[in-house]
Amino acid sequence: MKTFKIATYNIHKGVQGLGPARRLEIHNLGHAVEQFDADIVCLQEVHAFNRLQANRFKHWPQLGQADFLAPEGYTPVYRTNAITKHGEHGNALLSRWPVLEQRHEDMSDHRLEQRGLLHVTLDMQERNVHVIVVHLGLLPGSRLRQTQQLHDFIAREVPLDAPLLVAGDFNDWGHAVSRMMATVGLHTNVGKQYPTYPSRLPLVQLDHVYARGVHRVSTHVPRGPIWGRMSDHAPLLVEFAWDSP
Repeated sequence: MKTFKIATYNIHKGVQGLGPARRLEIHNLGHAVEQFDADIVCLQEVHAFNRLQANRFKHWPQLGQADFLAPEGYTPVYRTNAITKHGEHGNALLSRWPVLEQRHEDMSDHRLEQRGLLHVTLDMQERNVHVIVVHLGLLPGSRLRQTQQLHDFIAREVPLDAPLLVAGDFNDWGHAVSRMMATVGLHTNVGKQYPTYPSRLPLVQLDHVYARGVHRVSTHVPRGPIWGRMSDHAPLLVEFAWDSP
């Protein structure tokens, strides 16, 4: 049985801590991504560049964070969600498999939160696999409207018979988004929670991989002090197998 692994991780822009205690974690995150040994890595809160942080941290990478974090042999795909005074940040996907297409759609629900989705089509194990990376809003109403926008995007851009993965930080503390996703055949882990937030003592699962056309083999959230240091979220790793030959 052929399987593949996908990871999703909100990296908090590669910086942790507050005020004078702020520290650069992007180099540790690079080692973490390599340890995942995942076929697909979906990332949120990824800097393309940030002039303020580059001036503050001596070892700030010259590359954008998606390129910096991509292990050897992986293809990085990055698209901007938010443009700020000092730089840009958005979603990224790192793929062990060839990238066929990529597109971005703005999902901003109001002017205080710039959000978007990244859609990448991969040539994976002789199949065209569609992967969408999202980071939904903080307000419940925004999340529901963004989930409906995601449904509309999938109906427009993803063939019904194509394997589909939707991964990211859904910011949903309850079940509203999961119920909406299930109406279009997209399911996360059923009957069990894998808390990912806050990373030092995870209590709720904000990060998910929803899937259609594949079935879940295993789900894992790495634990330990190092994972509580690198980001405010813990990573989520899911192994899948194909529904049919």
